[in-house]
Amino acid sequence: MNPLFLWYPKCTTCQKAKKYLENNKISFKERHIVEETPTKKELENWIKQSGLEIKKFFNTSGLKYKELKLKGKLPNMTEDEKIELLASDGMLIKRPLFISDKTVLVGFKEKEWREKI
Repeated sequence: MNPLFLWYPKCTTCQKAKKYLENNKISFKERHIVEETPTKKELENWIKQSGLEIKKFFNTSGLKYKELKLKGKLPNMTEDEKIELLASDGMLIKRPLFISDKTVLVGFKEKEWREKI
């Protein structure tokens, strides 16, 4: 199965990540994170597989995050409510995401991607 690359084409970090994958001849299936927002079930699986806390999946620098004043709200929400919120809007999810059988990467840090892909 080809790894899944979720991205927002206007995001410069996503563009860098895509270029990194292409330059390194890493095959992937691409998916627009807003047009095809991950489902609650997908997010649950990825969060579990990643071993990261849910907070790491939020795009904390995004306008939507700030508009909804999530910094103050997240600590009082259940895991289920947080995942439900992420599944409701792709702009709330930190991007890009790279999901393969062996790893889930959130955001693009070239060194981390080089080590884990």
